[in-house]
Amino acid sequence: MQDTEETKYFYGLTPERVLQAVESAGFRCTGRCLTLNSMENRVYEVEIETDEEAPADPASRFRIVKFYRPGRWSEEQILDEHQFLADLVAEEVPACAPLPFADGSTLKLAPEINIWYAVFPKVRGRAPEELNDEQLAWMGRLLARLHMVGAKRPAPHRLCITPEQYGLKNLEFLERSKSLPMEVASAYSRIVQEICRLSESHFRGIATQRIHGDCHPGNILWGSNGPFFVDFDDMVTGPCVQDLWLVVPGRDTEARIQMDILLEGYEQMRSFDRRELRLIEPLRALRYIHFSAWIARRWQDPYFQRTFTQFGTNAYWEGQLADLREQLELIQAL
Repeated sequence: MQDTEETKYFYGLTPERVLQAVESAGFRCTGRCLTLNSMENRVYEVEIETDEEAPADPASRFRIVKFYRPGRWSEEQILDEHQFLADLVAEEVPACAPLPFADGSTLKLAPEINIWYAVFPKVRGRAPEELNDEQLAWMGRLLARLHMVGAKRPAPHRLCITPEQYGLKNLEFLERSKSLPMEVASAYSRIVQEICRLSESHFRGIATQRIHGDCHPGNILWGSNGPFFVDFDDMVTGPCVQDLWLVVPGRDTEARIQMDILLEGYEQMRSFDRRELRLIEPLRALRYIHFSAWIARRWQDPYFQRTFTQFGTNAYWEGQLADLREQLELIQAL
């Protein structure tokens, strides 16, 4: 991704600019601003002045402010995310939706730096290391409810998970940006193209709709009232199985048992097309390809350079080739 004036501000967001944006939206800040861990966007916890000296819920004194990375999503694409969150909250599906500003909108441009931002309530929870059988069934029912809401309207501006979008277009970017070392470029290109060619038939005839898109356990927090969904930044249109296999990503016998429990809970609330299970390995392969392209697109961001220190090396790409070869064999066996 090329640097722009907005990206430069994004890399150097200061507490002063964060507080200025929050106060311009009508909130009164105490001055406390804490940077939270986030790769894609810039996220901050800001303390808000309230009329209550000792609120019943201490979290109510804080807001989570999310500044969207410039050049990634358009205004319309971000509002598709906000619409989905609003729909979920309206149907009492536990998710964290942005708070409306005084004018009723949920998205604003930060003064002077022109970066889109939204303000969320602070929610507390943890991501358990492993879900037990009861939690898996609970998650299945909750995902079914999320998907029932997702099916009620389209997200016209969001990406759709397909071999073309997540495979070939990402390959095109990696080649164009010269991210692939010469030693692996040809082999990587051939494997990605073959994975995409073979995967096309498995996607054919499968229904797509609004889904979370990145529903790994780290984006499912458990609080005092049970699980709730966070971080819909990667929300897409896609097959529902994308959200299920990320909850249970393994392939071994135990993982198959866990998937059966997850599906049993899901089907208590909503029917599931079992043909979608054949998409798990193609979707896993597309996630590998998308992940590498995602890092390459963000390589100008110092945070990415500090985090993915092996990216771009021959060792990194040889590892990716090995993973994709394994995926190709699995897809060929479907």
